[in-house]
Parts: sequence; C-alpha cells; structure tokens
Amino acid sequence: MTNNTEIMIHAARLGNIEVLRELIHQNTDINTRDSKGYTALIIACYNNKLAAAKLLLEAGADVNAQDNGGNTALMGVAFKGYYDIAQLLISYGANLNLQHGNGGTALMFAAMFGRNDILKLLLDNGANRSILDVRGLSVRDLAAQQGNEAALSLLSN
Repeated sequence: MTNNTEIMIHAARLGNIEVLRELIHQNTDINTRDSKGYTALIIACYNNKLAAAKLLLEAGADVNAQDNGGNTALMGVAFKGYYDIAQLLISYGANLNLQHGNGGTALMFAAMFGRNDILKLLLDNGANRSILDVRGLSVRDLAAQQGNEAALSLLSN
C-alpha cells in the first residue's frame, strides 16, 4: 500500500476534508484500496463521515465498490443505521441489490439490525425483496428471525 493510499484511507476514516481534497488534487487514485479491500468511500461511510463521502463521490469514487468480503458502502450504512449517507449513496446510483460473499444485501442488513428507516428507504427506491442469501433465506426470513415486526410490516406492503 502506497503512502498516499494509507493517508487517503486514514483521512476518510477521520473525515478530514482538507487532506482528502489535497489527495484528490494530487490525482491520487480515488478508488485505491487497503489490504481488506476497503476504499476511502467505504471507510468514510462506515465511520459516518457524510461530508467526506460526498466529496469522494463528487470526485468519482465508485459507489458500488466492494471490499474483499463483497461488502459495499451501502451495506455498511444499512448495518450501522446511517440514513443520511444511505440517501447520499442512493442518489449517486448505488446498486441496491448487490450481494456480499454470503449473499446478503443492504436490505437484509437493514432488516436484521432493526434499521427500519433505511429498510423503508431501500424499499421506496426499488430494492429487490425476493433475493435469497446463500442459506436460501429472504429478507422476510431474516427479519422474522430477529423478531423485527416493523420490518415485516414494511415488507408486506
């Protein structure tokens, strides 16, 4: 990993806009990855750094980049519950139906972790509720396993 890669990933983690702007100005690869496959965008989103995520997307970051496990920024914010960043990613064309290594989707993460505002946002934007994970479980199955009655209600509309 080059020094600029390390600096970019660290700046994204902290939401350091000035450093990110300088790296972008120096033409550092916006989609550079660390050893786990995390891009600066994925890191900014996982750490709830909305302004950094917006800057990276404006600079051309791949909204659908997947880490080594197949996780995307959208999956991470669906798990963590960062609604504003989920909206931002969707506005930049995030693929709502990408699946990670075990077949999970952002919709499944939202249902499993009770992020029902994000679940509704994903549904309102056309997320596919019929996708199955590698175990053959649907988003409804996962919501039921967690006792997430609100998600089940949203999913039946």
